[in-house]
Amino acid sequence: MNMAFTHACLWTLLAFVLTWTVFYVTNRRKKATKMADTVAEEHKDSDADVIIVGAGIGGSALAYALAKDGRQVHVIERDMREPERMMGEFLQPGGRLMLSKLGLQDCLEEIDAQKAIGLALYKDGKEAVAPFPVENNNFPYEPTGRCFYNGRFVQRLRQKASSLPNVKLEEGTVKSLIEEKGVIKGVTYKNKSGEEITAFAPLTVVCDGCYSNLRRSLNDNNAKVLSYQVGYISKNCRLEEPEKLHLIMAKPSYTMLYQVSSTDVRCVFELFPDNMPSISNGEMATFVKNTIAPQVPLKLRKIFLKGIDEGAQIKMMPTKSMGATLSEKKGVILLGDAFNMRHPAVASGMMVLLSDILILRRLLNPLSNLGDANKISEIIKSFYVIRKPMSATVNTVGNAFSQLLIASTDEAKEAMRQGCYDYLSSGGFRTSGLMALLGGMNPRPLSLIYHLCLITISSIRQLLSPFPSPLGIWQSLKLFGLSIQMLIPHLKAEGFSQMFFPTYAAAYRKSYMATTAL
Repeated sequence: MNMAFTHACLWTLLAFVLTWTVFYVTNRRKKATKMADTVAEEHKDSDADVIIVGAGIGGSALAYALAKDGRQVHVIERDMREPERMMGEFLQPGGRLMLSKLGLQDCLEEIDAQKAIGLALYKDGKEAVAPFPVENNNFPYEPTGRCFYNGRFVQRLRQKASSLPNVKLEEGTVKSLIEEKGVIKGVTYKNKSGEEITAFAPLTVVCDGCYSNLRRSLNDNNAKVLSYQVGYISKNCRLEEPEKLHLIMAKPSYTMLYQVSSTDVRCVFELFPDNMPSISNGEMATFVKNTIAPQVPLKLRKIFLKGIDEGAQIKMMPTKSMGATLSEKKGVILLGDAFNMRHPAVASGMMVLLSDILILRRLLNPLSNLGDANKISEIIKSFYVIRKPMSATVNTVGNAFSQLLIASTDEAKEAMRQGCYDYLSSGGFRTSGLMALLGGMNPRPLSLIYHLCLITISSIRQLLSPFPSPLGIWQSLKLFGLSIQMLIPHLKAEGFSQMFFPTYAAAYRKSYMATTAL
């Protein structure tokens, strides 16, 4: 009897446990299903493979490239109106080649873009021409650049990207990144209606420009203001030689004119923080007429003054420099001016950005999905290394060339400046080699060092001519020191090994060439 009672108790207890287990599991499943439904309802954007913050040149081009590879892309742009900028108005020949590799070359059509075949240089009453090299066996594309209104180009890229069904281009303001245990999961943003929304994706690309609000949450990289670009438009006019960028080596730095459309000319010059007339009270217009205009060659001066005389809006933009730094957080990458900036004297920002997009696209292409945060992190690290031979060369060229354009009362500095003008205007392999470097047609570190050394030697020869003197020797030593200062700190900051190690250069060339097959 005791045995039967014991068995009954055990069976009763077992039945209770089984019943409770079934109830618990069923209840948990119901809660999980309800929670999943709620999440799905609240986060309708969680099916994207990539979220891109910013639909400028980089964001739009990347969205198109990744969407062509089958990715679901969600692009969030703060302002979908046509931008009004005076930066990003010239695309080097190397940039045009990269644009074509992305399948976006037609975005330069229907925006009244103007062909540019090279530079027209002016210094101390002298004039020279430095064309992009036509015969370059290493450059398989038409060796010309394009000038255009930046906003028109951006709108064409946006149209091209949004034409693909797997690109969602939305106007909204990204407030913050969603982070979980060191991994960026997505973004929180306000849409056009003011509704706050969260969007999730395994990869977030921050491409929101030089004033990026999200950069500070990813790294402590800060941009350094070097100088200011001041510019305006002279309307309804055409340069005598519209196919050239007219670079005047004036004081305190360079002045430039170029045909930004078939009827408009961009006039721009560089000033420094200690010499900044006010725009609002008319001091800047007076400064242009009295100080800058007299240094502009007569054949360009009428057009240069036309915009000022007609009351054109004068704009001012800071020129910034910022080295590229990777974020330690996973699931996110910075691109464009949010990631890396250099002096705009060589107009290479868009070219570097398009190169970065080509590299990133190739590295991501083999992945069927982007859900593995560790794998994506390794790819981003590889991207950072592979981009170096090209980006570091262009960054160093930009910073060095900008210093050579600054006028100075120092005899050594002015000799270096004169040496740069003489080198570019000398013709032959010197002109073609340096223009290939500036135009992104041969962006190799060794080419950079080679040409800078030749400019230095040429400048020293000028200081020692016709006979060496103690003062000439002293100035030559100073000039040599200036050349080292232009080169070594930048090379060190960019990374010697990553720029010059053959494996990295080969990896970049592989990435550069492989994109045609994608």
